[in-house]
Amino acid sequence: MTSIAQACRAVLELADPRAKVKAARATARAWKRGALAFEFDVVMPDRPGRPERPELLPPNRMPKRGRGSEHGRIALLHALAHIEFVAIDLAFDAAGRFGGEFPRGFIDDWIGVGADEAMHFALLERRLRQLGSHYGALPAHDGLWDSATDTAHDALARLAVVPMVLEARGLDVTPATVERARIAGDEPTARILHRIYTDEIRHVFAGTKWFQARCKTDRIIPAPHWQALVRLHFRGSIKPPFNDSARAHAGLTRDYYLPLAES
Repeated sequence: MTSIAQACRAVLELADPRAKVKAARATARAWKRGALAFEFDVVMPDRPGRPERPELLPPNRMPKRGRGSEHGRIALLHALAHIEFVAIDLAFDAAGRFGGEFPRGFIDDWIGVGADEAMHFALLERRLRQLGSHYGALPAHDGLWDSATDTAHDALARLAVVPMVLEARGLDVTPATVERARIAGDEPTARILHRIYTDEIRHVFAGTKWFQARCKTDRIIPAPHWQALVRLHFRGSIKPPFNDSARAHAGLTRDYYLPLAES
């Protein structure tokens, strides 16, 4: 029987977007039906497979997106598609790299997150094609995998930064993006973004749940430890406005992030 670690590594090594999406979904189905052993017999790659396009640029070299234009809408969707593409790898890397440190429920959650991210990418890529573009047509941000590299040694650091900072930021900004799409008359895009938003609440909840569970096991006070890990491993800033209600619904209460907030 193939192990869950082998299956996760196989997803990570794929470069072709469609092949990665297909493998992510197949792995989620195989895990759910019990076809993958709860074994961690291979290590995860330092860097996952990437297609030749999009061209990956440092954050400070990314072109600015114009709002309100057709090109601006395509640029936004392309950026979001890239985020979801990298998020597939972030989820499967978390499962394959740290799963042996947690109960099986950890794998249930992060394989499920990975399948969600694959679905999100597929929806956004299809919408790009409907608008006459495709994933890879524009350059993309090459800093997203840095969070995985910086936290590869520490499960708590990974949980603190990826679901509890990066995905939580999505809860803050996505509702306004949905509203702008609706005002512009782009209901198909609005529906996709709303679906991503509702799924992100579950993803942040999974991160917070496992962070708190591990802190309880290790007899660590969660919020101060989260703040210390974010200061150490997150290169950006924690800044308002915050979607406090969505964050609270995901278990991420104000005592975590307000002490780090930049006004």
